[in-house]
Amino acid sequence: MEVTFIGGGVMGEVILSAVLAEGLASPQAVLVSDISEPRRQYLEQKYNVAVTGDNRQAVSRGEVVVLAIKPQNLAEAMAELNGRLKSAQLVLSIVAGASIGTLSSGLNHKRVVRAMPNTPAQIGEGMAVWTATAEVTEQQREWAGSILSAMGREIYVDDEKYIDMATAISGSGPAYVFLFVEALTEAARHIGLPQDMAQELVSQTLLGSTHFLCQSGKQPSELRRMVTSPGGTTAEALAQFEKGQFAELVKRAVEAAYNKAQRLVK
Repeated sequence: MEVTFIGGGVMGEVILSAVLAEGLASPQAVLVSDISEPRRQYLEQKYNVAVTGDNRQAVSRGEVVVLAIKPQNLAEAMAELNGRLKSAQLVLSIVAGASIGTLSSGLNHKRVVRAMPNTPAQIGEGMAVWTATAEVTEQQREWAGSILSAMGREIYVDDEKYIDMATAISGSGPAYVFLFVEALTEAARHIGLPQDMAQELVSQTLLGSTHFLCQSGKQPSELRRMVTSPGGTTAEALAQFEKGQFAELVKRAVEAAYNKAQRLVK
């Protein structure tokens, strides 16, 4: 597979690293275009790939063109690339807030995949939700799936509306987890635990609990009941969560993120 990257920022590099690590493409089959010369030099030296500062030149090659630029740069990039893509090329976009319609129209191109990865992709534990235009071939869907799964897990959806929903869950979700870690760590310090011990207890508890959930085959509600003895310490803590309407607060937060995602999509 020949892969061209338009944008060599953090997520672009994450995809590049995963593609090379999984053997989906060789360094000789990769070209990265980025406006920053220091960034180009860094990527060339670290990954031994070809680099350029010219987006138009970049898309003259590549079976897959990964669009990994910042949303504020999308209009300019689409104007540069409009009419220059070969009809058989696949465009894989991870540009936040850019709909399939916007991408297809702005690029004047029909074979487009829109994906929503998240930050844990940086350590190979990502979650990506994606969709594709009808013109994308079966082989190209396999390419897209293999690229996204190289960073963790991926889910294909037929309806683009689910990507906005996923943005509110898996896209923004890591921030919710980090916020809970912060709050639980601060609570641990509040009752007297040292900072380093509190951080380790919280981090490992979340990590172990998540792995247990994934491997147990049980529903989270069932596991919660298993841990909660009547009249015990866990029951006392959960009663406070219920008193503060924790579940309802999470629901409102996700709904707010989803509504915002819908407003941002262009």
